[in-house]
Amino acid sequence: MASDLMEIAFVIPTSGTSGIYGPSCKASGRLAVSEINAAGGILGREVSLVPVDGGRAPRAVAAEVGALVEAGRVEAVAGWHNSAVRQAVAARVAGRVPYVYTAVYEGGEHSPGVYLTGETPGYQLLPAMDWMARELGVRRWAVVGNDYVWPRTSARAARRFAHIVGADIVHEEFVPMGTEEYGPMLRRVERARVQGVLMFLLGSDAVRFNRSFTQMRLPERCLRLSPLMDENMLLATGAANAHELYSAAGFFEALGTQYSLDFESRYIEQMGPTAPAITSPGESCFEGLTLLARLTAAARSIEVSSINAVADSVAYEGPRGSVRVRNRHLAQRIYLARADGLEFDVLAEIHSGV
Repeated sequence: MASDLMEIAFVIPTSGTSGIYGPSCKASGRLAVSEINAAGGILGREVSLVPVDGGRAPRAVAAEVGALVEAGRVEAVAGWHNSAVRQAVAARVAGRVPYVYTAVYEGGEHSPGVYLTGETPGYQLLPAMDWMARELGVRRWAVVGNDYVWPRTSARAARRFAHIVGADIVHEEFVPMGTEEYGPMLRRVERARVQGVLMFLLGSDAVRFNRSFTQMRLPERCLRLSPLMDENMLLATGAANAHELYSAAGFFEALGTQYSLDFESRYIEQMGPTAPAITSPGESCFEGLTLLARLTAAARSIEVSSINAVADSVAYEGPRGSVRVRNRHLAQRIYLARADGLEFDVLAEIHSGV
């Protein structure tokens, strides 16, 4: 007989390069659980999160999650973590429980039982590069990224997209996570005479890159576009280092829609005025847990086979506005924003994907 408590492995980074995202992810997850439980829980059962540090090595994270699943301690997995961790966790879980992955990622994930809320290159990067070419005349790009699956696969997509929008990728470099010295890389970027830099860097690595970028006076020569530049990263980067820094995402704290403002109001009411900043990775964790509740309600079951049978019928309204599930991915609107001091200024909706 099922317990009255349903526990979910909540995999978010609290250490490492991605640790900067952890506080917002944790707070947004708490809000999601509070609202889900206030509405009757999942399948009538109270929801509780079992925290797992997703900032560690992929094998270590997957081993912990796998042990929780195998022991029957958790009945689902959700959270924000990098793609290398996702691949390891998905292989270990192997479709035995539903797994909602919430991070922006490179696309192409079809492992059994994995459902994805994050932005993918075709719906995020392509329209952003197209907007940059049309509105700003950016047609000569460099790529910089961490050396793992999301940056490298996204860079391959960027090469295809450049051809579509009449641009070129003329320089690429990938560095290990935790890199602190970006001077040599930036000198090579400078010599490539690019108009823009595509950044596929995580957390604190992106912050250090942005500071070095300004120290070398590169904002006077080219702009930066990142598919992952959240509000905490912008704050750590500093206003002086954010000139001509752009990002594309399905959610920004400054979005200003009815849906995002309502989410912000509930977040502050629940978490208090000293809560971590609302960020896109954090909101994605709220989105992921909400999606799990919607999927199980539609299936009337926590079983992966039952969820798969109804997943593409699920649609709802949340902080990102109207969204729906297509092929186990969340179809959503994508926005382009430019850093304005320590905040984002949302410039345009570049993809209406619902």
